[in-house]
Amino acid sequence: MPTLTLATRKSPLALAQTGMVAAVLRTSLGVDTAELLIVTTGDRQTDWSLEKKGGKGLFTSELEAAVLRGEADVAVHSTKDLPGEMAPGLAVAGYLPRADARDVLVLREGVSTPRLLATGSPRRRLQVQSLFPEVAFTEIRGNVETRLRKIAEQQLADGTILAAAGLHRLGITAWPGLTFTPLGFDAAVPAVGQGAIAIQCRSADAAWLAGCFDAATMSAVSVERAFQAALGGGCQTAFAAHVASGQLHLFHEACGIRQANLTSEDFAAPAGTADRWLREWGLRQ
Repeated sequence: MPTLTLATRKSPLALAQTGMVAAVLRTSLGVDTAELLIVTTGDRQTDWSLEKKGGKGLFTSELEAAVLRGEADVAVHSTKDLPGEMAPGLAVAGYLPRADARDVLVLREGVSTPRLLATGSPRRRLQVQSLFPEVAFTEIRGNVETRLRKIAEQQLADGTILAAAGLHRLGITAWPGLTFTPLGFDAAVPAVGQGAIAIQCRSADAAWLAGCFDAATMSAVSVERAFQAALGGGCQTAFAAHVASGQLHLFHEACGIRQANLTSEDFAAPAGTADRWLREWGLRQ
């Protein structure tokens, strides 16, 4: 029986997601799986501000290199970590069915109007500021459990913002001293690909692997990533795009939140769809 090697980061969330992908590959292809654990630049540089240093590829490039060198067959990513441009020779074979894509406002118990929130994301800062106009922000790094401890125990800030999908995959539904409030898409548009797990492979293997994964998630994320590519969105840009139930939700620092209903033609030509709506909203000449 052949063995497929999956490149993954070492964080608890990354390992949980890789386990989910491995289970699908074993069931769909009848293969064994192994893990190649990699520490990325983003994992090593825990004191970096991703916004100031630039975050493109910091959590993905070492995994991609392992696949290109043949040390791994696929790389497992949180889709929101993937840069808009794919490295030559690589492709996304597909995605697992998307989990809850919403952001979650995490506050210390007793706090209803936070004065200080911990997040390094320009997207999250600008959107949550419309909910709490007087709020100030500070940086926070670390895995999900570390961030929760920094808020609950170290009281680094009144709260933070985390992805619902990550909390769910780690089995975290509550935390002592904290309250969790999911934010609707009308209040906080999620990052491109949030809630989706991407399976990246060498281009030649993409067609062989594609049938293992979720077509609906591929369709939605392809539209979101088309907007990301058109705008060059990364960790320094206050931008978000999310597709759900045939509707596009977009946030950009220049225009705020926008919505649009998508047709089958829009899903068939994501690049054209992105160009059309960005021009409509004055984000592209």
